[in-house]
Amino acid sequence: MGRIADAFANAKNENRAALVIYLCAGDPDLRTTEDLVVAAAESGADVIELGVPFSDPTADGPAIQRASERSLAGGTTVAKVLDTVRAIRQRSDVPILLFGYYNPILAYGEQKVVDDAAERGADGFLVVDLPPEESDGLRLPAIEKGLDFVPLVAPTSDRDRVAKAAAAATSFVYYVSMTGVTGSKATDLASASERAGLLQRELGRPVAIGFGIKTRGDVETVAPHVDGVVVGSAVVRAIEDAESSEAAVAAVRTLVAELAAGVVRQ
Repeated sequence: MGRIADAFANAKNENRAALVIYLCAGDPDLRTTEDLVVAAAESGADVIELGVPFSDPTADGPAIQRASERSLAGGTTVAKVLDTVRAIRQRSDVPILLFGYYNPILAYGEQKVVDDAAERGADGFLVVDLPPEESDGLRLPAIEKGLDFVPLVAPTSDRDRVAKAAAAATSFVYYVSMTGVTGSKATDLASASERAGLLQRELGRPVAIGFGIKTRGDVETVAPHVDGVVVGSAVVRAIEDAESSEAAVAAVRTLVAELAAGVVRQ
């Protein structure tokens, strides 16, 4: 197993859900991103989704859109994100899942991004606008290099799409709790997490639920049903609201520790 699968297995052995934390690389800057990843890992994050900023993040809500804009304005590129992963690897072995959109990957080159990601210590890819049936150009080279490919399914996904996603997944399947964008408030997280739990049992592999999960209470609602819980926009907003890089790191430490306290199953 790779680091991501190990993290999920370790969490399950400890009778809790794995906590997956999203951070946008380059927000507020790439050097601070290193500190934020380390702080999140030390505070209880099992996996880091490291966002590769894109100019048109259609699946993301306002908070992550603003983070992507700040990051791009600061000169963040795919190559610089990968160099940041290498720097993080000098300080932490937390699993790092590169999260983003297909356009920057295609421009960089699928084989090249896989080779460079593996060399720098990344653990896999989650590409929100790359459906499983069109993913072979990235997924197969990634698997050959020992990297994970994480597909998404939504409440609107039909059984054929779910089956294709499950077949493409190498560590876990990301279940989008609702139709809409990140940072929105799900109308009923309890029902969404129950659906995700049912899907997990049907697929026989770990499922992580994301979108609309913001607080420890939200985490406590969904953690009993699935093997993973994803929090992104709330973390990004904490960084945005901080008055300095040091304050952002402190805010992430506090928030992730609070969220981590909610993943333990009673």
